[in-house]
Amino acid sequence: MANRQERIIFAFGGILCFTCVMMVAAAMGTRFWVKGTVLCKTGAQLVNATDPELDKFIGNVSYGLFHGQRVKQCGLGGRPFRFSFFPDLLEAIPVNLHISVIYFCCVLILFSSICTAFFMYNAIGNPYETLHGPLGLYLWNFISCLCSCLVMILFAAEVKIHGLSERIANFREVNFLYETYTEQYDRSYWLISFTFLIHAFNILLIRLAGFEFPFQVAKETELGTGASDLMY
Repeated sequence: MANRQERIIFAFGGILCFTCVMMVAAAMGTRFWVKGTVLCKTGAQLVNATDPELDKFIGNVSYGLFHGQRVKQCGLGGRPFRFSFFPDLLEAIPVNLHISVIYFCCVLILFSSICTAFFMYNAIGNPYETLHGPLGLYLWNFISCLCSCLVMILFAAEVKIHGLSERIANFREVNFLYETYTEQYDRSYWLISFTFLIHAFNILLIRLAGFEFPFQVAKETELGTGASDLMY
């Protein structure tokens, strides 16, 4: 049975993992992953607009993993338009990359949930089996860290390398050409990075509870075996 300090640490780790589950699930449902502005390049060039006049040709765009909103400005006032990635923008976006982001978000929720269950199991029981005990907690938290990293990297690649904001702004646009003017990641994207930090912190919590990192245990075992061989 774990001592009182270990139980408190494991319970705290379980609460943090459950917070990660809720944050990722909430982030997936919002349109606050990216926000930016788009310039109506065609309109600005037609009137040879200068800096003070550019505001009439700058619209807004914000989107998440499933839906978003854009406001087009071409000198005649804003035209708001809500859109969904599925099925509206399937022709415009890198579908495989976008689905990969959603897939790893789901995997992140799954392993964060597993982390929650195993932390609580360690807090109230005596689960010193291989994958139920601290070794399993190291593994599940490491996988969660990896998944959150993949979500951030893949989504950043979709936005920056594939020009997602520009693709959205120009989707089914015939008369005008739009280009990204400003662009930044919004709060839901940063929730994923916060999830990564929480799982990394949980790994430190397990170490704080007095359990060696798996590779340290393996190394010590190998050294002990080598010493025994030398004696014989």
